[in-house]
Amino acid sequence: MPYSATVHGERFSFADLTELLAKANERKSGDELAGIAAVSERQRVAAKLALADVRISDFHAQPLVDDEGTAATRAAVAPAASGTIASLTVGQLRELILAPQFPGLWRTTLRDGFLPEVAAAVAKIMSDLDLVLAARPLRTITKCRNTMGDPGTLGARLQPNHPTDDLAGILASVVDGLAYACGDAVIGVNPATDSAARTAHLLTGMNEFTAALEIPTQTCVLAHVTTQIAALEAGAPVDLLFQSLAGTEAANRSFGINLSLLQEARAAVMASHRERPQDFVGEQCVYIETGQGSALSSHCHHGIDQLTLEARAQGAAKTLDPFLINTVVGFIGPEYLADSRQITRAGLEDHFCGKLLGLPMGVDVCYTNHVDADQNTNDDLLMLLTSAGCNYFMGLPGGVDVMLGYQSTSYHDVASMRRLSRTAPAPEFARWAESVGILINGEIVGDDGGAKRAGRRAVSYTVIAGRHAVPALGAVR
Repeated sequence: MPYSATVHGERFSFADLTELLAKANERKSGDELAGIAAVSERQRVAAKLALADVRISDFHAQPLVDDEGTAATRAAVAPAASGTIASLTVGQLRELILAPQFPGLWRTTLRDGFLPEVAAAVAKIMSDLDLVLAARPLRTITKCRNTMGDPGTLGARLQPNHPTDDLAGILASVVDGLAYACGDAVIGVNPATDSAARTAHLLTGMNEFTAALEIPTQTCVLAHVTTQIAALEAGAPVDLLFQSLAGTEAANRSFGINLSLLQEARAAVMASHRERPQDFVGEQCVYIETGQGSALSSHCHHGIDQLTLEARAQGAAKTLDPFLINTVVGFIGPEYLADSRQITRAGLEDHFCGKLLGLPMGVDVCYTNHVDADQNTNDDLLMLLTSAGCNYFMGLPGGVDVMLGYQSTSYHDVASMRRLSRTAPAPEFARWAESVGILINGEIVGDDGGAKRAGRRAVSYTVIAGRHAVPALGAVR
């Protein structure tokens, strides 16, 4: 079905929804690389005007691609909720989302009524401020070994990656991060090598560490899903099942996965949790990462723009009932997001779309060393997303991943955002941090006040059961 709009006497036509969505997208180097972006700002404005007049029912009538992701996300939409908004245009939906009464409607009626393509469409006609304002009140609470997403909380994934997967080196970073009250979302390691034996070794070591210190948090090794299941079958404890996810079946096939495989793996992890029920407060056990550009990088985008594919990946993730999901917003590189402006816009878009779809959204605020961005880019987006009610960020030593080689957010960045926004870690984790002296009345007061030093001593001098002991890490204080 064609769409059109006229701007300053010039008429622009768009052959179908796929082209309209692509041309209406804010400028992204990935869309330009794919040859689907607007060729002028006037064409982009025309596409936005035409998109604002499209009815939500059109997205149900015109799937962008026929694949398992489309089938799964459509099956997951609640008919009653979807029917409530079907007659609205995208522009009218934007006005509804920005209305003061929308958060209540979303919680009681509309939360499960959005196709991912609809979330992407409305994001395309929203300003940065719109995206912040609309996302802030939409909260999704999840439970695994603790509770994430409560109002007034801001979580952190502690990311202690090591270039050789050395467990002592990883735990040294963990100790440092815990001293800043990071790690409530997950202590998650990207392994340098994808092997079941190494994954099992890291999972077992981190689980012994958190068990001995009675830390109410999740551990995860971000290996391929099949590697994690092999480690589980070898006896390793798997708190969270991780997998990167893209927005098309073909792109996911290039990752060596499909949604059926992920559902089977999730069931296996849930079965293992039932064998140690005392460790868990809930039944969510999946951790998903996404990011704009993943489908294009594998030549599996089907002519669909980056933002729409990101929303589709999020919609597929929702069918797995994840405990955590985050976009890795600037990680893939300048071929997909060229500079600070594009990274910032993509981060706000991804966060809003995920929140609207009812996901527990976090963001890895990051950039690679060959993109036109710097630490101020991270700081700016971090503050915007904190204002937008983001569930969690990453915490890395010095904000640098020494294994993956990119720039992210640090432990002290997370602590600063909590101080700025008057938020706290997950409630179970916050109580633990108070009990060992990392937090005093919810605050990290600095070395001169003794809280940070006391917290580090409490963590780093506790003997860990098993094959390693933390006194070796006593220098980390």
